[in-house]
Amino acid sequence: MPASGKAETVSLAKIKIACKQCALRELCLPLGLDESDMKELDNMLKRRRTLKKRDYLYRIGDSLHALYAVKAGSLKTVGLMEDGRVQVVGFHLPSELLGLDAISSDKYTCDAVALEETELCEIPYQALEETAREIPGLQRQLLRIMSRAIVQEEHQLMLLGKMTAEERLAVYLLNLSKRQERLDLPADTIRLSMSRQDIADYLGLALETVSRLFSRFQDDGLISVSGRQIELTDMLKMRQILGQCESIKTGKKCAE
Repeated sequence: MPASGKAETVSLAKIKIACKQCALRELCLPLGLDESDMKELDNMLKRRRTLKKRDYLYRIGDSLHALYAVKAGSLKTVGLMEDGRVQVVGFHLPSELLGLDAISSDKYTCDAVALEETELCEIPYQALEETAREIPGLQRQLLRIMSRAIVQEEHQLMLLGKMTAEERLAVYLLNLSKRQERLDLPADTIRLSMSRQDIADYLGLALETVSRLFSRFQDDGLISVSGRQIELTDMLKMRQILGQCESIKTGKKCAE
């Protein structure tokens, strides 16, 4: 595999320790890779990108040359509807991959914009394909990650479908909570790097509606808002909004 210089020798133990905090740990640790496989994968992932707030990672129509994993910070992906209106397609947090949408057509279908200072790993796509053929299990793990991205897209379609505005915001906040749990962060405290307008565009709501719902959720004791930090103070009631719980008065727990 081409490399810009002589590969640095890194012990398997050190790589695995680093992977625990790496956005790409899903590609490495579950596979039981041996030392030579870990070194090959590590060499491929040495390219880093740092973006400032509002910087573009790629734009609609750019040719696919890499996938990206968020190490720190966050981004949004933005598309255009047929009538020219902006649609926020998704928000991407640490440990998540961007660029999967370009695999089918070899072109990125959205703009990817940094919401704050963001650090990414750049994964050259051609090298990834070659490595996946050489490392047993890597291709299967990539398919799992792609499958999860499809599920998230279906989740958004559900949000924009039959759900009420209140339900859309509730499921959005609960989804962010679950994603934080995957990062071993507190599930009940969320820092929103995206603006209220971004959230409105993602949920298909007016900005005024989103602002009003945040105020209502706080008044009802569901959340506590302090600037961009949101504390989920009553997730039981929030899940009840989605019909996931029996009436609180019955004392029954939420269904798993």
